[in-house]
Amino acid sequence: MGGKARCGAGAGGGGGTMEAGGGFRDERVPQWGAQETRELIAARGELEREAAASTGRSAKTLWEAVADTLRARGYLRTADQCKCKWKNLVNRYKGKETSDPENGRHCPFFEELHAVFTERARSMQRQLLQSESGASVKKKLKRPSGDRSSGESDDEDDDAEVSDDEKPMRSKKRKASDKGQQSQRMAEKARTGSSSIHDLLQDFLMQQQHMDMQWHETMERRAQERLVFEQEWRQSMRKLEQERLVLEHEWIQREEQRRMREEARAQKRDSLMTALLNKLLHEDL
Repeated sequence: MGGKARCGAGAGGGGGTMEAGGGFRDERVPQWGAQETRELIAARGELEREAAASTGRSAKTLWEAVADTLRARGYLRTADQCKCKWKNLVNRYKGKETSDPENGRHCPFFEELHAVFTERARSMQRQLLQSESGASVKKKLKRPSGDRSSGESDDEDDDAEVSDDEKPMRSKKRKASDKGQQSQRMAEKARTGSSSIHDLLQDFLMQQQHMDMQWHETMERRAQERLVFEQEWRQSMRKLEQERLVLEHEWIQREEQRRMREEARAQKRDSLMTALLNKLLHEDL
C-alpha cells in the first residue's frame, strides 16, 4: 500500500518529492469531499459491525477493507489516507463539537459519527451481556455432581425437559431475585454509609470544639500578655518623666547660677569703671 501517510496532509496540501532525475513528482493528496467523507464513515461503520461479529481481524486489514470499499464506490484512497481522515474526524467529534454552529464549532458530520459510535456502544453492551450469560452457564455446568442426590438429578432432568416458553419466566424470576439481593446490599451499604457519616460528623464536631477551646485560651493568654506589657510601658514612661523633670530642674539651677555670676561680674566691672573715672577726674583738677 505504500508508506505511511501523515495525518496532517490528509486535507490536501502542497509539496512534492525529488525524483532521481532531479525533477519533482507531485504527491499532494486531494481534499476529501463531503459525499466521500460520508461514504468513509458508512464503510467504517459497516466493517466495524462485521468485525464485531467475527473476531481476529487486525486494524491494518480493517483499513485495507475500508479502502477497497471506497474504491468499489468510485473513490481512490489508500488505507493510510482513510485512517488519517478517520482520526481527524474522531478528534473533532471527541472535542465536544456540535452540529449547531451557534453553540460551538461546526462539525458537518456529527450525526453520522454519532450514529457509528452509538452502534459501537450497543454492540459492546450486547457482547458484554452475552459474555456474562455464557459465564453463568459455565458456572452452572461446573458444579460438582458427586454431592448431588438422586432427587436432585431427577430435578435437573426435569429442568432440561422444560419447554422454551417457561425459560423466560425463570430468567425473569432470577433477575427479580438478583435485583432484590442487590437492593438489600445497597440498603446495607447505605446504613453503613450513614453510620460512618455520623461518626465523621461527631469527630468533626469534637475537633471543632477542641479548636475553639484552644483559640479562647490563646486569646486570653494574649490579653494577659498585653496587660502586662501596658503596665511595664506605663512604668517605664513614668520613670522617664521623672528623669526628665530632674534633669530640667538641674538645668534651671545651673542657668540661675550662671546668671548670678554674670550679674556679679557686671557689678564688679561697673564699680571698677566708676573708680577709674573718679580718679582721672581728680587728677585733672
